[in-house]
Amino acid sequence: MQPKNMMKKKSTSASKASLLLFLCQMISALDVPLDSKLLEELSQPPTITQQSPKDYIVDPRENIVIQCEAKGKPPPSFSWTRNGTHFDIDKDAQVTMKPNSGTLVINIMNGGKAEAYEGVYQCTARNERGAAISNNIVIRSSRSPLWTKEKLEPNQVREGDSLVLHCRPPVGLPPPIIFWMDNAFQRLPQSERVSQGLNGDLYFSNVQPEDTREDYICYARFNHTQTIQQKQPISVKVLSVDSLNDTIAANLSDTDIYGAKPVTERQPILLTPTGSTSNKVELRGNVLLLECIAAGLPTPVIRWIKEGGELPANRTFFENFKKTLKIIDVSEADSGNYKCIARNILGSTHHVISVTVKAAPYWITAPRNLVLSPGEDGTLICRANGNPKPSISWLTNGVPIAIAPEDPSRKVDGDTIIFSDVQERSSAVYQCNASNEYGYLLANAFVNVLAEPPRILTPANKLYQVIANNPALLDCAYFGSPKPEIEWFKGVKGSILRGNEYVFHDNGTLEIPLAQKDSTGTYTCVARNELGKIQNEVQLEVKDPTMIIKQPEYKVIQRAGQVSFECTIKHDPTLIPTVIWLKDNGELPDDERFLVGKDNLTIMNVTDKDDGTYTCIINTTLDSVSASAVLTVVAAPPTPAIIYARPNPPFDLELTGQLERSIELSWIPGDENNSPITNFLIEYEDGLHEPGVWHYQTEVPGTQTTVQLKLSPYVNYSFRVIAVNEIGRSQPSEPSEQYLTKAANPDENPSNVQGIGSEPDNLVITWESLKGFQSNGPGLQYKVSWRQKDFDDEWTSVIVANVSKYIVSGTPTFVPYEIKVQALNDLGYAPEPSEVIGHSGEDLPMVAPGNVQVHVLNSTLAKVHWDPVPLKTVRGHLQGYKVYYWKVQSLSRRSRRHVEKKILTFRGNKTFGMLPGLEPYSSYKLNVRVVNGKGEGPASPDKVFKTPEGVPSSPSFLKITNPTLDSLTLEWGSPTHPNGVLTSYILKFQPINNTHELGPLVEIRIPANESSLILKNLNYSTRYKFYFNAQTSVGSGSQITEEAVTIMDEAMASRQVDIATQGWFIGLMCAVALLILILLIVCFIRRNKGGKYPVKEKEDAHADPEIQPMKEDDGTFGEYSDAEDHKPLKKGSRTPSDRTVKKEDSDDSLVDYGEGVNGQFNEDGSFIGQYSGKKEKEPAEGNESSEAPSPVNAMNSFV
Repeated sequence: MQPKNMMKKKSTSASKASLLLFLCQMISALDVPLDSKLLEELSQPPTITQQSPKDYIVDPRENIVIQCEAKGKPPPSFSWTRNGTHFDIDKDAQVTMKPNSGTLVINIMNGGKAEAYEGVYQCTARNERGAAISNNIVIRSSRSPLWTKEKLEPNQVREGDSLVLHCRPPVGLPPPIIFWMDNAFQRLPQSERVSQGLNGDLYFSNVQPEDTREDYICYARFNHTQTIQQKQPISVKVLSVDSLNDTIAANLSDTDIYGAKPVTERQPILLTPTGSTSNKVELRGNVLLLECIAAGLPTPVIRWIKEGGELPANRTFFENFKKTLKIIDVSEADSGNYKCIARNILGSTHHVISVTVKAAPYWITAPRNLVLSPGEDGTLICRANGNPKPSISWLTNGVPIAIAPEDPSRKVDGDTIIFSDVQERSSAVYQCNASNEYGYLLANAFVNVLAEPPRILTPANKLYQVIANNPALLDCAYFGSPKPEIEWFKGVKGSILRGNEYVFHDNGTLEIPLAQKDSTGTYTCVARNELGKIQNEVQLEVKDPTMIIKQPEYKVIQRAGQVSFECTIKHDPTLIPTVIWLKDNGELPDDERFLVGKDNLTIMNVTDKDDGTYTCIINTTLDSVSASAVLTVVAAPPTPAIIYARPNPPFDLELTGQLERSIELSWIPGDENNSPITNFLIEYEDGLHEPGVWHYQTEVPGTQTTVQLKLSPYVNYSFRVIAVNEIGRSQPSEPSEQYLTKAANPDENPSNVQGIGSEPDNLVITWESLKGFQSNGPGLQYKVSWRQKDFDDEWTSVIVANVSKYIVSGTPTFVPYEIKVQALNDLGYAPEPSEVIGHSGEDLPMVAPGNVQVHVLNSTLAKVHWDPVPLKTVRGHLQGYKVYYWKVQSLSRRSRRHVEKKILTFRGNKTFGMLPGLEPYSSYKLNVRVVNGKGEGPASPDKVFKTPEGVPSSPSFLKITNPTLDSLTLEWGSPTHPNGVLTSYILKFQPINNTHELGPLVEIRIPANESSLILKNLNYSTRYKFYFNAQTSVGSGSQITEEAVTIMDEAMASRQVDIATQGWFIGLMCAVALLILILLIVCFIRRNKGGKYPVKEKEDAHADPEIQPMKEDDGTFGEYSDAEDHKPLKKGSRTPSDRTVKKEDSDDSLVDYGEGVNGQFNEDGSFIGQYSGKKEKEPAEGNESSEAPSPVNAMNSFV
């Protein structure tokens, strides 16, 4: 019987949309800390903690106990209904209720009759905050009726025919277990030919003479009443062909022709089920049993297939000699047509069973308790599935919600109740009922509205101690309703703590990421809400770290020598260190040769065994440090000595004192070969599970030749012995005789049990299977059990074999489960296994981080902050946050470009991060996403931020054209990267005389919108050096340099155009080019001989007046001079405007910081060519200047 649906489900698209919008804006419910003192003080509606099963079959000879336990504050009172009406227990002397409990005890043993109390019971637990109800508990009395009297005729069957012996047991409650036995209470043997069906009948595919007997007895065992009922014996007589012939001969005359036909073979026919098809309905999660039993001679063989699919792996089993197909834990996917095929040598027959899997309701999301503050919002969600789809109805305090008192704070929307602006009167217990024709689910969930002043649960003056430069976590566990605000102060009268050096966690904990010595002190936590305020003080002590100031060092020592390792430490004076020495990560040998001092380890009389790694570990109550060193032992200088060798193998192995779990092994040692035997190694082989593989068993001293060995069950043992001396190991002895131990229950359970979901709705349980010898017997299987932590009371279990994984489907997303895996074999179960905690599968996070804030620190660096997402919305293990950011446009150009998104990942629950490498004066966007093991959640809304201006790069080019007697024309290109709004250009220039000395410097500021300038009033036939850079409001950028020469007179200027077209001039230029080539060759030869050349002297004269010492704030390079003559930096050697440095000026190349180097170098690194500068987008330069290559300029270069 199940409760009726109390309310029809309403569903429209408009209501669903409004519900979704509301859920997105809803405030999360309060979390009540699991503090026993706090829980005792808070009011709470009733919660059912224990109840009897829905279908409760009782023993009519014993008292009936109907359980109903509940908790609440104040403690609840209990009442019962029976068959839908109030059950007044005070009027029935046979019925009592346990004190402080709702459990009923019906006294049957003192005159009551169990049948009189059959019915449907329901318990209600009530206090001032609401009422919780139990399931409908159907009480039925167990019955074990007697067999009806019937006259059984003897069965006479011809040899080879089929036969069915019907059991037809009495109908009991619960149904009995059927088995066939003889008069001596021995089970009748069964085989492929003779077997018992699921209905209890005994089927003979073909009878044989040995089947003749008069004591075929069917027994029915009723477990509840512990009684066995017996059917009258059935007689079977098999008539063989010979006996039939004798009978016929006795009844016929000698002249008659007679004779029975010989036993003929027959093709299969099905005894059960009948017909060619049948139907079967089974419920999800149950065991599906399908049966086919056939007659025929020879005995048919049964085979099972699923039409259009495969039988499910790991859940399919064949029983009763493959006549029964068993599929455990069936689901809707197991529906379909199953065909059984019976075949012998004469043919085959088949039957198709159409299986439909239905499902009683099962939870997708069961409603959970809500604890809210006045004025808050919340929801109760009740989602179930089944086949057919279950209907959902709601009750409040045990009353259908449709007729319950109105509550303006609640709204019912199908499987969801929405609460808004709740008040204390809104507290109640709600019941969700999900039902279909196959069953129902009933869940209680309370809404508890509390108004409580703040309470701090952390003990007062609690002391925290940490090591410097490590995180310090100061607890402030609190509770209050509404949720209190938490503030932290340092010192009694200190100011509120803020800033990036602190992290404030939602649970009230204050984190100091890098605690320093000055962090020591008293910290005050203040919790306040509208109902009050409370504070608590804790103490923090920051200690100095423990350090090893002198570590042990690698040592090489001869045998019989002495060696010492040092390990000197420095530690906080308030901490007491302990020093531990290890050898090869294990304890030091128990040997008086090892002397452990305060800060050293000394080894006396060193042997080969002392070779290894020695580690000193220093532990305090707060930290631990270690250091290691290797000791290598070498042989002493060779001296004539006795020849040492490995011992000979032991022999004559003998096994005595054989017991189930132990045996004694003895042997005779082989020759020691001048080196005493130090110990014997005993190994074993398991010929049953791992033949040919030898395992370590134990070892004994070299003076011992017998050992008592512990054995495991179900292992076929062989043993061998290996002798060991200082030289090495002997060859193994010959194996002993074999000894097979008896089988037993498993001693241990699988290890490394884990539960990790691979999908959002499953839990994958894995384990490391037991090895062969660990099974302790045949038929190794595993019982896999699971239940949802803090939610399910009952374990769900399944038994599997030959696997190390089981998948639980239909789980809620990312919830904890208690898991255990128990081994069993044909002899029984292993000890109860320990429980582990696993989680069902993760799903993508539901929400994006909120309150994303960006703080721009400078033109290339910004800091982003965000609020962490609630952990319950992560739906998985929180791995961190990802920040996506990209440049939208440059504010100086106002032109968009291809968006290249960059991603930074911040691990863990970090809520801020730095964004490096930004471009100045640009507009950027970013968003933040939370990441779990499944992937990324939704992105936060894009946040726009802008970087401030920076200094510009150098102008893209500088060209000097149109030289006259007193003027030059300058043209330039704007900087490739303005990094802001250009305010002006700065031009500086100065003359260079014939001795290459620099004249006075002139500076001109040029508007930013100009791209050319005519310099007038210059001296004729004079070389000038120009320095040119751009400016923004932040400052000046890198400069570019060039040189040019004014012409000698106007006549030469006029001939400049004509002369270039004359033939004689072309010939002259060819001669000049040849002369230059010869001069270069001569210079090359002289330089290789260590001489100098004029170019080098010219370069030394071209000093740059603008070079300043390097400044830390603008990153420019300062003056560089030779250590011998301290000459000014020549142009070819100084840092040019594109921030490149020549190889001979610095060992560290800075080419990666600029746009390349235009100077050339010969084989030994000397500079060839006088000047270098920004060459991008310029015409080719001459050897000495960057002016136009006219004949006049060529002549001037040789003056």
